[in-house]
Amino acid sequence: MDKELKMKTPSQVRSLELDTSCPLITIDKWDELMKGSVRADKRKIDKLVKEHLPELFEDLCLNFCNPYNYFKTDKHLILVHSAIEYFLRYKI
Repeated sequence: MDKELKMKTPSQVRSLELDTSCPLITIDKWDELMKGSVRADKRKIDKLVKEHLPELFEDLCLNFCNPYNYFKTDKHLILVHSAIEYFLRYKI
């Protein structure tokens, strides 16, 4: 719980890029990318995706309800849509 309090979902980033998604990687790579992940603020991530990756925002229809939880690590914001994790590398 302490780690989650320390690692807040950033509300502003310099850059955001789609690194990979789970259908494109092995389970070992997925475990590596998810290591240390904590729940993230969906609204903040959706806003960042809309700003930095508008095509992805439109393709995934993120303006509609998405029942999945999002996550974050120190390198990635992890957007989950249709049970697929999208690993978004960010720089503050």
